[in-house]
Amino acid sequence: MYGLGWLTLLLFPLLAVIQVIATRVGLVTRRDLQANAVRRFPRWARLTLWGSIVSVSVITIAADLNGGAAAIGLLVGADYRWFIVPLAAVLLPLMLAGSYRQVSRSLRWVLLVLLGYGVAAVLAKPHWASVAAGSFTPTFHLTSAWTGGALALLGTTLTSYVYVWQTIEEAEERSPRDQLRDRQWGAVVGIGFTVLICWFILVATGATAGTHHLHINTAQDAALALKPLAGRWATEVFGVALLASAAVALPVLVATCAYITGAEFEWGRGLSAPIRSAPRFYLALAVAVAGGVAIALSGFSPIRILFIASIIGGLATPIGIVFLLLLGADRNIMGRDSLPAGLRRAGWAVAVVITAASLVYLVQQLT
Repeated sequence: MYGLGWLTLLLFPLLAVIQVIATRVGLVTRRDLQANAVRRFPRWARLTLWGSIVSVSVITIAADLNGGAAAIGLLVGADYRWFIVPLAAVLLPLMLAGSYRQVSRSLRWVLLVLLGYGVAAVLAKPHWASVAAGSFTPTFHLTSAWTGGALALLGTTLTSYVYVWQTIEEAEERSPRDQLRDRQWGAVVGIGFTVLICWFILVATGATAGTHHLHINTAQDAALALKPLAGRWATEVFGVALLASAAVALPVLVATCAYITGAEFEWGRGLSAPIRSAPRFYLALAVAVAGGVAIALSGFSPIRILFIASIIGGLATPIGIVFLLLLGADRNIMGRDSLPAGLRRAGWAVAVVITAASLVYLVQQLT
C-alpha cells in the first residue's frame, strides 16, 4: 500500500534538476519554452511541443475542475457535478481581472493550505514502520498496474506544464542575471514542498483505501475512507486541501495553455496585458477552460480522468524535457549561460528515466 513511497521521494532530485534548468532558460532568455522553440526549431517540431503541452493541460484542467467541484460538494454536502460550471465561471473572470503579479502572489498563499494533506496523513494513523519501509526500500513489480501507477505519479508531478510554467514565471518576472542562483534555489525549495505534499497524499491514501482495499471513484469516496480513522473532521480537512489544490493548479494550467499558444502564433500575450491589446490570448484562456469543462462533464469518474491525465502527462513529459535540454545547451539561445556539463548530463538522465518508464508502460499495454 506504500510501495510507491520511495518513488515519491525519488521525484525530488528528478524534479529539482528539471526546475533548475527551466529557471535558467527562462531567466537568461527572458522567454518561455515555446517562445524559445519558435526561435530555434522548425514549425512541425514546435507544434509537437505545443500539442503535447496543451493536450496534457486541458485534460488536467478537467481533472482539477472535477477536484475543485468535488471539494465544494464535500464541504456543502451536495453533488459535485453542480459546481463544475460555476467553478469555471468564477475562474475565468478572476484571471481576466487580475494581473500576472496578483495571480502569482495569490497562488503562493494558497499553497500553504495544501499542508492540510499532511494533517490528513497524520489523522489517518498509518503504520509508520510500513510507511518507512515503503519510502526507503525500492521495490519493483513489472505489472501493468504497478507501471501505470508509477507513470501516473511521474506524470502528476514531472508533467510538462510544471517546468513550462517555470519558464513563463521567469520570463514575466524578468529578474536580473545576478539573481540566477537564488532563483534556482527557490525552485528547488518549491519542488521540495511539492514532493512532501505528494508523499502526504500517498500516506493518507495507503492508510485508508489501501489498508481496507477500497475502490475510490470520487473525492467523497476518499473522504469517507478517511473518516473512520480521522474522525468527524476528515471531510472538512480533505475538502479544504482538495479545493486549495484546484485553486493552485487551475490558473497555472489555463495560463500555460494561453501563453504557449500566444508564443507559437506570435500573439500579444500576458496576464498583465489589457484585453483589448491581447484579445486572442484571452480567447485562448476561455477555450482552455471550455475544453476542461467539456471533458469534466463527459461522464467519466473524476478519479479516472485524473489517472488518464497523469498517464498522458507521463507519456508527453519527455517531449518537453528534450526541447528544454536542447534549448538550454544552445549557445545561440543561452550565450555564456548555457547549461553546465553536469547539469546537462543530469537533465538527460532524467529524460532517459521518464522515457524508459513510458516505453515499458506502452509495451505492456500493447502486449
